[in-house]
Amino acid sequence: MASILHSPFSILHSPFSILHSPFSILHSPFSMAHFLKRLELNGFKSFANKTVLEFPAGIVAIVGPNGSGKSNVVDSLRWLLGERDAKNLRGGKVEDLIFAGTQKRARVGMATASLFFENSNKFFPVDFEEVVISRQISRGGDSKYFLNKAEILLRDLVDFLAKARLGSRGLVIIGQGDSDLFIRSTPMERREMIEEILGLREYQLKKADAERRLKNSRINLDKTKALTEEILPHLRSLKRQTNRWEKRSELAEELKQLENLFFGSQLHELGAKLKSIGEILIEDKRQFEILEQNRREAERRQQEIEASQPEEKKELAKVKDEIRALMENRSELQKDLGRLEAQVEMAAAPRRESGHDAEQLLELIRKVRTELELAVQEEDERGVLAAIEGIIEEIDNSLEEKSGRKRVAVPDSFGRELEKVRADLSALEKNLAALREREQGFEASQEGFYRTFKEAVAAVQQAKNHIGEWERQNREHISEKERLEFRRGEVIHQIEQAGRRADEFETNSGNISRSEGFTEITGLEQRIFRLRGDLASIGEIDEALMKEAKDTESRYEFLTKESEDLEKAVADLVKLIGELAEKIKSEFDRSLGKINDEFQKFFELMFGGGSAKLKVLKVKTVQLTAEDGEKSAGEAGEEPEREVAEEEDGGIEVDVKLPRKKITSLDVLSGGERSLVGIAALFALVSVSPPPFLVLDEVDAPLDERNARRFAEMLREFSRRTQFIVVTHNRATMEAADILYGVTLAEDGTSKIVSLKFEE
Repeated sequence: MASILHSPFSILHSPFSILHSPFSILHSPFSMAHFLKRLELNGFKSFANKTVLEFPAGIVAIVGPNGSGKSNVVDSLRWLLGERDAKNLRGGKVEDLIFAGTQKRARVGMATASLFFENSNKFFPVDFEEVVISRQISRGGDSKYFLNKAEILLRDLVDFLAKARLGSRGLVIIGQGDSDLFIRSTPMERREMIEEILGLREYQLKKADAERRLKNSRINLDKTKALTEEILPHLRSLKRQTNRWEKRSELAEELKQLENLFFGSQLHELGAKLKSIGEILIEDKRQFEILEQNRREAERRQQEIEASQPEEKKELAKVKDEIRALMENRSELQKDLGRLEAQVEMAAAPRRESGHDAEQLLELIRKVRTELELAVQEEDERGVLAAIEGIIEEIDNSLEEKSGRKRVAVPDSFGRELEKVRADLSALEKNLAALREREQGFEASQEGFYRTFKEAVAAVQQAKNHIGEWERQNREHISEKERLEFRRGEVIHQIEQAGRRADEFETNSGNISRSEGFTEITGLEQRIFRLRGDLASIGEIDEALMKEAKDTESRYEFLTKESEDLEKAVADLVKLIGELAEKIKSEFDRSLGKINDEFQKFFELMFGGGSAKLKVLKVKTVQLTAEDGEKSAGEAGEEPEREVAEEEDGGIEVDVKLPRKKITSLDVLSGGERSLVGIAALFALVSVSPPPFLVLDEVDAPLDERNARRFAEMLREFSRRTQFIVVTHNRATMEAADILYGVTLAEDGTSKIVSLKFEE
């Protein structure tokens, strides 16, 4: 079902601008001769069966006896054009529109009617060659409206028809006994009839809708402003309470930014250093593998040289061992001399009084011992040999008498000891000389070997020295890494104490030296401590109160914006209403002069003279100025400050002067005169703004034969541009018709149609 908002004929989505309607008086397209195509009835009033009436161009006359159902055709047209009141359709209730049944024919449960329009020249502003308006009503009270089989709302249908100057209560349909309708209507009703036939009804509907929306907008504006003023004191109270917390939010945000900078910079710096030291340790490991490889290579080289050492080395080692043995013998010799000294002293004791042999011997022994001790202390093999030779010579001198001295008498046992020492010393001298000679030979042959071996040993030592240096540097690097990791752990601990997470600072690597005047980390840290202190003094935020303040402020801002929108809407509506009123007035005034000219012409034709004129009544009204409208009647709850009294166009008054008769009011006219004035006014309107069709139900009934013929002639004249559907009993009107439909009452009580077409 098509709703009002989504119907292609909706007021809200109409593509037909109010001020640029294709149905304006200056651009009227009503020069067609064929607009209505046919009418289909089924179950409507007395038309129980499906009935079709074709409407060719020109005049269609519907005739028949009273009670046959002629006027039901007119009622169906009025119903299709939007009439909702059953009384205006000659019924007491809506159900009376459905065939009620007779003694010979059962009643039906639904009534439908469809009116077909020719639209090849786009009289209706829709892309259809044919426009079909349908209505359907059931005994249950369901009423539906269709436009080309699409269901629409009644108000959309009324608006759609208003664009084409068609309506149920204008002058398009003049019912039975309403020939003087224009005369007996009120001034405002006359104005509405004129506006509808002029195509201004659309603008009036838009203006009425705009006025309704303006009224609602002003009511809503007053309510909105009242609500705004109601919540404003509460909002101010909440703002006072939350201002300190708003400051807390600012401080918390500043603290967060500084912590991001403070901790982020440190973590970034420590991370960079840890990465660097990690790379250094990786490089250290690679260097250690190289140094260790060099050391193993040097040791392997040394082992190879040692394995290639000549056999003489072993002999040299033996010689050195023998030399060490001789040195040990030398020590033993020293011990023997000491023992010999003791024996000599013991042997010389008895002779000290008579001779000097013992003293000389003791002196000799002491001398030998002293020289041997010096030689041993010097650890010089050649010196030992020389000392031994000297000792031997001293002994020989002591044993032989030289230089006039007398040989010392030595006991035989001591002499044997001395001889033994002499022999030992001689043997020691020979052995040492032989060993030295062999040693020199070995050393000469080993000189090249030792030089190479020494170089290999030096290479091994150098490799070890390099490893030692590496170990020292590596320990420093490991210590630096441990220090950095410890520092990073401290920073993370500080972050956790601050209620943050370390991963929050992974992307915060700002430079402290460029942050808001902080040139060093100490100043930044002090600012962070101050902010934490300020936040602690403010305390925790009452989230419920903050939410209430936020919601209240949002509500206030919404209402303020709503007020601004409503004020703009009021101003726009006031402007639109003014433009529509000006449009209606200008076109109405321009057309009224033409209507009066035609009215005068047709009035003279009907009465053979006299005068007739339509005049606009002026009424005074008190209304708001446009400025007050834009201000939406002042502040909420206040009366408008400015009001003005203006004269507005009111209804239409009919001023007529009959020939040879003085009248003071329309009420004194006879029934026939009233009909003639009404018909003159009708044709005056039709001549200025011809509608696509007119439905006249026995309008000619009050006319005498002469005026009836005048009426028929006018129908023939206007039928060139307007279709006429005329219900009549008048012969002259029948003669003017192009086709006659005869309505009869069948035996079962239903209406039947018989048609007759006249040849030219």
